Amino acid sequence: MTEDTLNFSQAHFITSAPTIRAMPADEGIEIAFAGRSNAGKSSALNTLTRQKNLARTSKTPGRTQLINVFEVAPHKRLIDLPGYGFAKVPEQMKIQWQEALSEYLQHRESLRGLVVLMDIRHPLRDLDQYLIQWAVDCNIPVLALLTKADKLKQGARKSTLLKCREAALAFCGDVQIEVFSALKKTGLPVLEQTLNHWLSEANIPPTEQV
Repeated sequence: MTEDTLNFSQAHFITSAPTIRAMPADEGIEIAFAGRSNAGKSSALNTLTRQKNLARTSKTPGRTQLINVFEVAPHKRLIDLPGYGFAKVPEQMKIQWQEALSEYLQHRESLRGLVVLMDIRHPLRDLDQYLIQWAVDCNIPVLALLTKADKLKQGARKSTLLKCREAALAFCGDVQIEVFSALKKTGLPVLEQTLNHWLSEANIPPTEQV
C-alpha cells in the first residue's frame, strides 16, 4: 500500500451525459473504459469497485447508451463509455453512440488512460484495433483486458494472451494486454495497479493540482 493507492470501493455515480458538454468540468484525471457492447465492461467496473450495481449490467448488450461518470476521489474519475459494435440496435442509436464516443476521445483533455475490454474469445476486432491505435496516436496509454477469461481453459487463455501481446507490438505504443475475469477476479490486481498509477497526483499537471 502506498499513499497513492485509491479505494475503488468508494467510487460513486456522478452523472450520465449524452455528450461531453453535459459532463463535469474537464479537469483532474479521467480513465475511460471502452469496449464492444458484449465485452463485459459493466461487470469489470463492478468488480473493480466491489459494487454489484455501480455500472448497470444486462443480458441484453448495448444498455450503456450514455457516458456514465463515476468519481473515485476528488478530481479522479472513471468513465464508462457507450458500448460499440453491437448490431441489434437501431442504426440511429448506433450513430449517436459512436458520435458521443468519438467526441469524448478526441476532445476530453483530462483523459489520461484508456481501458479497452475485449472478450478473450473474440479479441482485437477491427473496432478494438481502431480504438487502440487512436489512443496510441494521441499518446494515451492503453490497458487492454481480455475479459471472460474463465470461459477458456488455462492453455487456451495463455495462448490467446501471447498472440494478442505479439499483435499489439504493431501499435508501437504504450499498450499492455492482460487476461481478466470478473467471476474469478483474475487480472484485478493488475487493473488496480495500473489505474492507481494513471490516477496518481504525479500525473496531474501543476496547474491542476490543489
